[in-house]
Amino acid sequence: MQSFDLFVLGTGPAGQRAAVQAAKLGRKVGICEKREVVGGVCINTGTIPSKTFREAVLYLSGFAQRGMYGTSYSVKENITAQDLLFRCQSVIKREIDVIRAQMKRNGVTLLGGVAKFTGPHALSVTGLTGATDVEAEKIVIATGTRPATPPGIAVDEETILDSDGILSLKTLPRTMIVVGGGVIGVEYASMFAALGVAVTLIDKRPRLLEFVDGEISEALSYAMRNMNCTLRLGEDVADVRLEGPRRAVALLKSGKKITADLLLYSIGRVGATADLDLPAAGLEADGRGRMKVNKNYQTAQEHIYAVGDVIGFPALASTSMEQGRLASCHAFGVACTSMPHLYPIGIYSVPELSMVGRTEEELTKEGVPYEVGVAHYREIARGAILGDDTGILKLIVHRGSRKLLGVHILGTAATELVHIGQAFLTFGGTLDALVETVFNYPTFAECYKVAALDAYNKLRADGD
Repeated sequence: MQSFDLFVLGTGPAGQRAAVQAAKLGRKVGICEKREVVGGVCINTGTIPSKTFREAVLYLSGFAQRGMYGTSYSVKENITAQDLLFRCQSVIKREIDVIRAQMKRNGVTLLGGVAKFTGPHALSVTGLTGATDVEAEKIVIATGTRPATPPGIAVDEETILDSDGILSLKTLPRTMIVVGGGVIGVEYASMFAALGVAVTLIDKRPRLLEFVDGEISEALSYAMRNMNCTLRLGEDVADVRLEGPRRAVALLKSGKKITADLLLYSIGRVGATADLDLPAAGLEADGRGRMKVNKNYQTAQEHIYAVGDVIGFPALASTSMEQGRLASCHAFGVACTSMPHLYPIGIYSVPELSMVGRTEEELTKEGVPYEVGVAHYREIARGAILGDDTGILKLIVHRGSRKLLGVHILGTAATELVHIGQAFLTFGGTLDALVETVFNYPTFAECYKVAALDAYNKLRADGD
């Protein structure tokens, strides 16, 4: 029997941060991982591989430079799956080494194997060399998620695959169907479209990414259509069939039939809790395997916490890390705060998208008076230099207080630029402060000044 002050289930961003934070507080910490390597979905099949895959796509396809050199420009002809995945494997290996070194440096005990509760404070971790019994004063569930697929659909990882199967691609398709227009579906659909693959994206919702500001969502849809990506929105998939090697067929309830070399199922993810035997700890998950927690990330058992994707939205690596830190601090009585209402959202589509704060739809529903300022990358010298003439940065400000309420960006470096707006929101920054701020030239950050002046002039014209 091994005893710990804190034991963590899962070495993804949430579990890793929870374990390290507790270790920094001088606690005896253990962590388990069912994979052969650490890092969870984030490092091995999710965040890091998909974003690295995207960078390889943008570089090898020459997509980012086409605004300057034309739509036929490419760095490499006949790009292969191996070209794209080589970069992924290199980055994954490096990140795994970094996490292992961090665990070792902080004295965190790593156990390999599948964890299962045997009591409220007890677990059994079964690995290749047998089972290890563990007891802990506090426990953090950070097991993440797995792809959801409808019953009866055969994912063969060759012609029909889920998002975790992208790294097993042997050849690039000429045509592709993506079922599901959520974050993962949009990211992969736009990446393959940038490679020249004829992509059809199917989603039952009327627009992409309904939590995103409507104007930005429409701009993304326009950009994807320009890349020869067909959007079948408001459509339901009735059935999926495999009619032979590299021949997947999607039958829609509307009667349409779509055929492609490859079909990617991306209809969300479910919590990876099935193997935990939660009832043994007095816990249960919902129908999608997710854990319900309070504001301190405590489950129905106060000493057991759950963090990261396993608790649902926003299910981002960045927010998961923060949840892990907060859970460990609360578990051991250390005061800490955070600002979940100002967590930024980054979507690594092509072009990339990022946002922080409120959307127009939310403010309109609540009756909040606001004004909008917009800057287009085509107006910015940096946009011309890098060949991005489609990007947009949008600011939403309160008409009365003139405080910044939201920042929404589509285009190059969106996920980096958003942090300037996040800082202004954090400190209650106003439109006037942005107008008075001088940004380096030529940079994309200059968009903040241009958008602020746009909103400022609209308010002035209205007499505000």
